[in-house]
Amino acid sequence: MTTVIWIAVALVLVGLYLSWTAGRLDRLHARIDAARAALDAQLLRRASVAQELATAGVFDPAASMVLHQAAHAARLAEDEHREVAESELSQALRVVLAEPAQVRALREAPGGSGTTEELLAAVRRVPMARRFHNDAVRAARAVRRHRTVRWFRLAGHAPFPLAFEMDDEPPAALTE
Repeated sequence: MTTVIWIAVALVLVGLYLSWTAGRLDRLHARIDAARAALDAQLLRRASVAQELATAGVFDPAASMVLHQAAHAARLAEDEHREVAESELSQALRVVLAEPAQVRALREAPGGSGTTEELLAAVRRVPMARRFHNDAVRAARAVRRHRTVRWFRLAGHAPFPLAFEMDDEPPAALTE
């Protein structure tokens, strides 16, 4: 009789552990979804401000065209091409805002100060949002690598989380 009790206790403990692990994995996946939504919002904000700057008439036509095309491509990119499009927008921002004189001219333009500050905020928030997303992905991957999670299929049908890798270095002249 005591053997049956010990087996029942062991099964209950294993069940509790599996339930806790599945719940933890579910919370990590929810955290990834929330972090991805925040990252998408910051990327969209950055592209919108960049597009607004491109059409403001502050830059020469070539620079405006490069910035507008990169921002437009980043806004409309499909998920599988999003990292490349966002990296290209970062590169376009660095090219267009390479010189401190260009940033000063932008700030001195009518309404340019607010737009410049908005762009600076967006450029600073993108790396933070990407870091939060990638940290959540890293944590979920660590849990999903455990044998217990794989053997008992505790991840269910959730897709394997993927990190968002892009060039998010801000323009040096803008952050000075």
